[in-house]
Amino acid sequence: MTARRDFRKIAVEEHFMHAALTSHFGSKLHHPKRISERLHDFAGVRILEMDNAGLDMQVLSHQSPGSQRLAIDEAEFACRAVNNALADIVSNAPSRFAGFAMIPTSTPEVAGDELQRAVEELGLKGAMIHGMCQGEFADGPAYWPIFGRAERLGVPIYLHPALPDRGVTQRYYAPYDLRHPDFVRAAWGFGVEAGTQAIRLILSGVFDRHPDLKIILGHLGESIPFQLERINEALNRPGSPGVPFAEVFTSNFWVTTSGFFSGPALRCCLEALGPSRILFAVDWPYADNRRAVDWLAGEDIDDAVKSAIFSGNAMSLLKLT
Repeated sequence: MTARRDFRKIAVEEHFMHAALTSHFGSKLHHPKRISERLHDFAGVRILEMDNAGLDMQVLSHQSPGSQRLAIDEAEFACRAVNNALADIVSNAPSRFAGFAMIPTSTPEVAGDELQRAVEELGLKGAMIHGMCQGEFADGPAYWPIFGRAERLGVPIYLHPALPDRGVTQRYYAPYDLRHPDFVRAAWGFGVEAGTQAIRLILSGVFDRHPDLKIILGHLGESIPFQLERINEALNRPGSPGVPFAEVFTSNFWVTTSGFFSGPALRCCLEALGPSRILFAVDWPYADNRRAVDWLAGEDIDDAVKSAIFSGNAMSLLKLT
């Protein structure tokens, strides 16, 4: 099957790396050469592979590990520097790229200020958070200034997976993590981490305070759409305090197709969330542009729904032109 070109195609979880952030991690970063070359490329193979798949735009986000793994003083400096670098990348090819900011969640007020600067001065479209910050999920009231600022700016926060806490890995994933490292990553651990963060946000009450807050989850919702009715029923059994889990999830969350090209999973999300809550993404360079485009183009769904997923929903949510 060849890539269809009759829909505009915007991919919203496409990664890059830049020395403005990676220099703070020293020798801790390890990627195969093919992946590393693509993460650091912006005008060569990245554009070539986009064109070969008929992909019009990537919304760029810095790959894990993010600022959440840095000390407070390093994180603030690194976020400003990498957001400036990302804005330059976008300005060099504004029809092909947009971007999500990196924010120093360890200092929530500063993170809110940096998010506002990134959106209002640099033109970025929201922010991405990579897992726990200094061992904490970002749902406690101390972190709510970040979400309040995002709500006021009208931009989403993308919850991206990161490696589980070391203690969790030892108890839940060892010894199989050594022979099958993706057990901790894309095969299972990443989804558990990001899905847990999303559930904790809903339980925290932050959406009561900030009812217009917008959250994005990758990988078709980290399994939550499949489990949505069970989670909602269990949290609202007689004698429990109750929480409008399904209402919040279907009103405040968007999910993307990043790295998850499954027809049954897509149809589950369409039934659980509706067509306006699903965004196209590839998860490049870890997943292949052509495979992702051909998969969605070939799905037996209405063309209007397909167009919305390919680009219309992203254009509306991220205010893309």
